[in-house]
Amino acid sequence: MTKRDLVVKIARETGFIQNDVAEVVQKTLDYIAEDLIAGNTIELRNFGVFEIKVRKSRKGRNPNQPKNEVVIPERAVVKFRAGKELKEAVEKLDPKRFK
Repeated sequence: MTKRDLVVKIARETGFIQNDVAEVVQKTLDYIAEDLIAGNTIELRNFGVFEIKVRKSRKGRNPNQPKNEVVIPERAVVKFRAGKELKEAVEKLDPKRFK
């Protein structure tokens, strides 16, 4: 699903104008991104938690030239942990459906 698909679906179900829905969706995503960049954790009840984690520096190798080691620097990444209801719903899915 794309952001556009989400906007169309919400507009259809609520009767709101797509431009208004698109603006609200974009503002929501902007605020989530701003808070993450500021180092805050975003908790959306029954959906999940977005947080910034720091990956440690490590050594990596180019598969085409395995003798050459490269140092991959420490970096910040966004992690998502599914909430209880989302996790339970996903666990009920048939894995064969996604192969």
